[in-house]
Amino acid sequence: MKKLFIFLILLLTLGFNAQGADLKIGFVDLNKALNESHKGKNATEILENMVKTKKSVLLERETELKNMDEELKKQASVLSPESMKSKTDEFNTLYRNYQRMVKDIQEEIQKKEAGLTQQIQKDLIETVQKIGEDEEFHIIFERSASGIVHAKKEIDLTDKLIKRYNEMSKNKQTE
Repeated sequence: MKKLFIFLILLLTLGFNAQGADLKIGFVDLNKALNESHKGKNATEILENMVKTKKSVLLERETELKNMDEELKKQASVLSPESMKSKTDEFNTLYRNYQRMVKDIQEEIQKKEAGLTQQIQKDLIETVQKIGEDEEFHIIFERSASGIVHAKKEIDLTDKLIKRYNEMSKNKQTE
């Protein structure tokens, strides 16, 4: 962080010396752009639907396990030790399978999220670079990565990024 601060001061000093007072700086919030762009909203919707579907499957399994556990407790006094052990082993096997299923579903959702968002993030960065070139910005920071805590709204390019990215995405679909 200290190195970034020193680098920023050095860069600003050199920029003012080389360019006069016309240093053009901006920042974007890529998370906001990801969440508010059309493609980002679509990706969120896809993920939410996937989570709902997977959650219903898990709820079914949870209900089965709960019913089986209740049945075991009811029958504990009347079952022979061998039958009780057998049913307990069966329950434990089903429970381990359930735990594996939860882990697999979590991994599947994470992979899907990464797959959906990586390309959007790449496209957003390319769009930021185009904005920087087109509007002759010297520096454009990413809000969270750069540690920006406060900046004037005038240098926030996030809304411009979302608008341009949505337009570019729409144009690519019609081609």
